[in-house]
Amino acid sequence: MSMSRRILVIAIHILCCLAFLALPYIFASGGFSRLTQLRQNPHELTNLLSYLLMIGFFYLNYYVLIPTLFFKRAYVRYGICITGSFLMVLSVLVGLDRPTLLDNPFLRPMSGEQPPPTGPPPTGPPWKGPPWTGSPLPHVPPPAKPAFPLELSHTLFLFLVGVFVSLSLRINNRWRETEREKLQAELSYLKAQINPHFLFNTLNSIYSLAIEQSDQTPEAIVKLASFLRYVIQDAQQDQVSLAKELAYIGHYVTLQKFRLDDTVQVDYQIDGNPNGKQIAPLILISFIENAFKYGVSPEELSVIQIHICLTGNELHCRVFNRKVRVLPDAATASGIGLANTTARLQLLYPAQHRLLIDDNPDFFSVDLFISLN
Repeated sequence: MSMSRRILVIAIHILCCLAFLALPYIFASGGFSRLTQLRQNPHELTNLLSYLLMIGFFYLNYYVLIPTLFFKRAYVRYGICITGSFLMVLSVLVGLDRPTLLDNPFLRPMSGEQPPPTGPPPTGPPWKGPPWTGSPLPHVPPPAKPAFPLELSHTLFLFLVGVFVSLSLRINNRWRETEREKLQAELSYLKAQINPHFLFNTLNSIYSLAIEQSDQTPEAIVKLASFLRYVIQDAQQDQVSLAKELAYIGHYVTLQKFRLDDTVQVDYQIDGNPNGKQIAPLILISFIENAFKYGVSPEELSVIQIHICLTGNELHCRVFNRKVRVLPDAATASGIGLANTTARLQLLYPAQHRLLIDDNPDFFSVDLFISLN
């Protein structure tokens, strides 16, 4: 994970925690002014502490309990740890929110017998009620705090929210990691193949150039070496320089021209400056390979257009080819490559790309827009 993405994730976690802590004050009658009562009102302090403890349990469950117990199918131990964590949180909150009798002035026992309050009527405005008889003043108890079952239900609700949210996020992340590993394995398999038909035909083309003692022979060998070096070495990284990716595509197009000679009209253009930009490796080549597999035939007019335009941080790749007769195995291989690239785009650029495919009876075109970092 890059440094910028790590900072973004940390910032999102901090904002989510602050939003969670603000919930009881957003919907309360007193609002955020209740924070000023933290020193005078122990119950308010305990309420805030309960939310802080739930955040702590969330990260304990997310980073420790779920990976070490839940994902390893130790469900009994996981349940015991969850129950123990809840009892610990509850005991801490109850211990802080239920002071002893000696510490509560309203519940402190009286020493000895004391007469009920009697005496003259209270001073103040003229008494307009019945004559004062000197009877004891009624004892008004202090406001009762929420009953223990109510506190228990509130704590249990917050605890269950922490359990389910952490489980949902962790399972979703694990699913995404599994998909990424699956796609990486498929990509490695495709790299290992390097299209043997293309490689065999390219070597034959270079051999023909060498027999003819063509001046293009050294260039073809250099481009093939650069092509293979990029696939084997550079493409192993998560992100590569866009300039290298475009150079790799250029080598591929040039080798195809060497192989096909004048049987296909190839229009390959790049507009914009790729310097300083990064992209996932081999994310564009499948659409270009698809054009050469579907759009090349020595018996028909073959036209292929490859236009790559860079505007700011947006890359637009347009690939167009006329449909010609192709071998069934080539069509199948092309479909696998396109499906793999589409899945990689969904995984690597989930909200940063648009893919438009026009599958016409006479032609096939792809327009891919990617927002690069």
